[in-house]
Amino acid sequence: MDINFPLVLVVLTFGTGLIWLLDILVLRKRRQPAADNDANAASGVSEDAKDEGDTKEPYLVELSRSFFPVLAIVLVLRSFLVEPFQIPSGSMLPTLEVGDFILVNKYAYGLRLPVAGTKILEVDDPQRGDVMVFRFPEDGSTNYIKRVVGVPGDRIRYQDHQLYLNGEPVDSTFVARLPPVEMLREQIGDVEHLIFHTMGRTGNNGEGEWVVGEDEYFVMGDNRDNSNDSRYWGMVPDEMVVGRAFAIWMHWKSLTSLPSFDRVGSID
Repeated sequence: MDINFPLVLVVLTFGTGLIWLLDILVLRKRRQPAADNDANAASGVSEDAKDEGDTKEPYLVELSRSFFPVLAIVLVLRSFLVEPFQIPSGSMLPTLEVGDFILVNKYAYGLRLPVAGTKILEVDDPQRGDVMVFRFPEDGSTNYIKRVVGVPGDRIRYQDHQLYLNGEPVDSTFVARLPPVEMLREQIGDVEHLIFHTMGRTGNNGEGEWVVGEDEYFVMGDNRDNSNDSRYWGMVPDEMVVGRAFAIWMHWKSLTSLPSFDRVGSID
């Protein structure tokens, strides 16, 4: 079962914050000792020792006071500024490899509430060529990463390994053959990037024609013949957008390998 980490983080942050606030407003006052020197003297317990025992914070309060500031900072950074992700599949090869750890700009497309995803501040919209992280429309929870190919109003056609945008073929030039794939350089909008095509691939490779609706985006993987994208399940609604991927900060393919920083850099 997948864990909804944003929801867990929100619950922990608000939970620890409420416990800490409740202690400040109510519980701490109740722990103040009722000084009774005569009783202390009779019982043989010093007032200092009694005060220390009576005013000591409960473990849950102490834990909440320690963790709330940290959780709150993480929540703000992760929800509104930058969020890290790890690439789990090869659908974005050669741009992104399995095991790449990337950073996603959470405010590039507007500020959104954590968990709910409701946009509370307009900033900018996804542009053609952006590498975008979004929640998979069919389940609303799994994070996907693809390249934005079409924005609202665009007409997209994909036929014989050729991408067409508004009736015009998208420019692509051959780079190299790397069996079983060949590498091409493609330009979408102002972004020039590399793509893969599987050599000798025949049959239906997601061919078709689509019109991008209002507040929707058409996305494709750079590994064109090995990508589950808009050609098969449709558009990405604006409310599913998470942010724009802008940098690789580490590569770590598996626990049996060592982390590498050879691929650190910006994402084209």
